[in-house]
Amino acid sequence: MAIELLRPTRRLFIRQGLIGAAAIGVSTGLWVPGAFAEELARTPRQTEGPFYPDHLPLDTDNDLLIVNNAITPAVGTITHLSGRVMSTSGEPVRNAVVEIWQVDGNGVYLHSRSPNGDKRDRNFQGYGRFTTGSSGEYYFRTVKPIAYPGRTAHIHVAVSRSSKRVLTTQCYIKGHPLNERDGVLRHVPEASRDMVVIDFAPIKDSKIEEVAAHFDLIIGNTPEEPGADRFR
Repeated sequence: MAIELLRPTRRLFIRQGLIGAAAIGVSTGLWVPGAFAEELARTPRQTEGPFYPDHLPLDTDNDLLIVNNAITPAVGTITHLSGRVMSTSGEPVRNAVVEIWQVDGNGVYLHSRSPNGDKRDRNFQGYGRFTTGSSGEYYFRTVKPIAYPGRTAHIHVAVSRSSKRVLTTQCYIKGHPLNERDGVLRHVPEASRDMVVIDFAPIKDSKIEEVAAHFDLIIGNTPEEPGADRFR
């Protein structure tokens, strides 16, 4: 029986936010209403890696499962990735552009030099972006990342303000057996790893085994990263 896949309209965004909250709760412990006794720790910076798309797709929305108006979805476990962009004082950051990019279900990036490019899932967008509103929230519908030779499973994430990159990082699946051997993750100070290693929790009552992941992005007031003018 065919499964109806919904595009992430604002209504779907709100719905998935509620689903994510129910599935994983306030898992990060980073945000609480009211005044802050001290500053929040910044999300650790990590390498962009060599496979940021060298040619951005025509479709750059926040639903990576459907390319343009195609009816065939990408292969993989449907994943709802959401979170907030916040300052170190806990204030939501509005009009921040959050980007994600990752391999498809075959371990291939949307990049001309990605290994095994001939096996790329043409129904997977590979890259998406989302502009935050007044609450600082972002949302993506994607596939659960998989490991590939040399790397554990991960999603690349970047944040830009006023067209300037202010954070580049990655998030990882809590409990993945290859995490301990991943050179990029091991480079993150041990005390900060819990900020980038997150639960990909099954969504209760999902008939298609969807998962939800929550990843808050804490940025400072430092200048943009060198050479990170991505939007022209």
